[in-house]
Amino acid sequence: MNRLEINLTAVIMGAGGDQPLVYASAPGVAGRPVFGLPSGPFDPEHHRTLELGLRNFAKDQAGLSLGYVEQLYTFGDRGRTQSHGMHEISIGYLALTRVPAGVANFRPLYQWFPWEDWRKGRPAVLDAFVMPALNAWSQEPPSEQERGGLSRKDRVALHFGAPSVPFDEEKVLERYELLYEAGLVEEAQRDRQLPLREDLASGHAMQFDHRRILATALGRIRGKLKYRPLIFEIMPDAFTLTDLQRKVEAISGQHLHKQNFRRLVETGGLVEATGEQTTTGGRPAALFRFRREVLTERPAPGLRLGRAG
Repeated sequence: MNRLEINLTAVIMGAGGDQPLVYASAPGVAGRPVFGLPSGPFDPEHHRTLELGLRNFAKDQAGLSLGYVEQLYTFGDRGRTQSHGMHEISIGYLALTRVPAGVANFRPLYQWFPWEDWRKGRPAVLDAFVMPALNAWSQEPPSEQERGGLSRKDRVALHFGAPSVPFDEEKVLERYELLYEAGLVEEAQRDRQLPLREDLASGHAMQFDHRRILATALGRIRGKLKYRPLIFEIMPDAFTLTDLQRKVEAISGQHLHKQNFRRLVETGGLVEATGEQTTTGGRPAALFRFRREVLTERPAPGLRLGRAG
């Protein structure tokens, strides 16, 4: 009988400049790096709660003291870690942080999901690789498990968009799962013990099912931005509205109308002026801070985002 181990895995997300960042390391990997998220086994003798155990791993492995943390999902597919004689389930967490100076291993998030960044328009990788490969896969006969459900063609349109189906930025996990099912990510080749395809252009691989956990986290925060002011967890105490917009665009993967965004933030009571201005480089800009009173004024103080087109 296989033994069961509970593993805790943290997606520690922040932003630097106009890039969403996630903490990931690739210790002891030669050649092609395969990144992993901070994780470790839950030890009930030393960890009073699951969350405290996670915070300990973040401190030990990343040198970070976490602020906002929320549980994502429990990942327990058989063979997810390729361990012998051990069935491991992993409880994934999303943690948001202000990226501290001097901490290594914060990496641009979209290197794992290049099709998710629409800030400069439709990502080139969609037409160069993803959609042709998915369309070819959708022409193949369905598997036994697929019969009776939506066709492959309909599922591709539902998750990646079509002329009559808009691209939904929250369906990050669904898109990754579809690419995995179609064998179009390196993890699928690895888990099925197939020779690695050299033509894959679907982002860097991660250890175990860490990219699935990361996809879950990105979809979760994109959805929550609309009704929770989570973006301020990664902002400094004082910021310009331009910097705030860049951080929201970075996480959402959308380009936003400048004036509409500012109207949304200011009329929503999310920020207040500090009375100070930036003093370094360029034209001075007003500084703002998060107005925490909004949390008690209404139940869903988020950002109802709209694309700039």
